[in-house]
Amino acid sequence: MTIAKPGIAAGVVVASLAGMTLSSIGLPKIIPASICALCVLTSAMGAGIINSVLEQRTDALMPRLAGRVVALERIGPAKALSIALLLIAFSLTASFFYFSPFTCFLILLAVTSYAGLYTLYLKRRSPYGSVLGGIPGALPVLIGCSATHNGIGPGGLLLFFVMLMWQQPHFLAFALKYRADYEAAGIPIMPARLGEPYTKAFIFIYATALAPLTVSLWVFGYVTVWYALFSVAACGAFLSALYLYAARGQRYGLAFAASIVYIMAILGGVVVDSVGRNLGG
Repeated sequence: MTIAKPGIAAGVVVASLAGMTLSSIGLPKIIPASICALCVLTSAMGAGIINSVLEQRTDALMPRLAGRVVALERIGPAKALSIALLLIAFSLTASFFYFSPFTCFLILLAVTSYAGLYTLYLKRRSPYGSVLGGIPGALPVLIGCSATHNGIGPGGLLLFFVMLMWQQPHFLAFALKYRADYEAAGIPIMPARLGEPYTKAFIFIYATALAPLTVSLWVFGYVTVWYALFSVAACGAFLSALYLYAARGQRYGLAFAASIVYIMAILGGVVVDSVGRNLGG
């Protein structure tokens, strides 16, 4: 179901799992973890469908989204919105009664900030729209923390900012690859408005900041020194990939793929490290 953006939905589920393990220092119990993951998945898919409906006109101007446009036309915008609202309603209801009103609020914030604030305002008005537009993609970390710990905590906030900072090189590498599509749709992304050299500098500023952010999880005692060393090595590899694929060449698709590998390694590392600390303790 391409209009639900399953790739994004799967990614934010992993982020929520990292938040759960970080807050509980180890794997959380299977039932709460499964319910939290389901709530994040259904809300993300619902928000993705709303995004597809709201951007139907601009998506039709982008050749890469031809499949999504056809899928939406086949289902129909009204039916798609109904499905989206059901998915979101399920997520909000389950999170409210099984976890807490705060967890429910965070899910609602993620949905509205993505489908509303980012889609309808930030993305269409500023080349810096992706900066605040990264908030809904980072919120699943806090959702996972609140679901297992009834709160967020400094560790959750640090991992939230890791996700927030990472989304700039991630999205901007994608924007560089599909610059022509965004220009055809009239969307003022950074490469179109401010040029490729500026965008590349912006990417490296944010990517470089990821190393001290991930290490800070160790400084404040949330992960072991092994994770800190691993995160520095991962950031070094990520920066090298960005240099090879984005700075020296124009293989932006490979830079985008490298960003996915990097964040999956960082989030997966949090899970493995937290479980290892729990077993070692």
